[in-house]
Amino acid sequence: MAKTLRMDSLAIAITKELSEYTEEVQKEVEEIAKDVAEKSATKLVENSPDRTGGYKKGWTVRKVKDGYEVYNKTKPHLTHLLEKGHAKINGGRTDPIPHIAPVEEEAVAEFNKRMEEAISK
Repeated sequence: MAKTLRMDSLAIAITKELSEYTEEVQKEVEEIAKDVAEKSATKLVENSPDRTGGYKKGWTVRKVKDGYEVYNKTKPHLTHLLEKGHAKINGGRTDPIPHIAPVEEEAVAEFNKRMEEAISK
């Protein structure tokens, strides 16, 4: 059954409906972001180089102002050095071990796909 609204209350009704929709979408975004971040951390644990084990086990997720962040808690200084390679003491460079970028690309694609599905509901 349709509601009957006066013209002056139409704006209020539309604002209320948009507000409820926005809250639902925000909750969904929060859940999707957390899930994708946790999956990414798990994939990084599986795919990271394992010389001593400390770096590999250090991947975790933390909540930040704008969402979630995947980071290495135990040895954060190694992420760039391993991903991009670095200079050796006696000259030359180490080979890069790209293990973060592939996981990041996959996470962005999954997040975008799930966001489109959530918004189109």
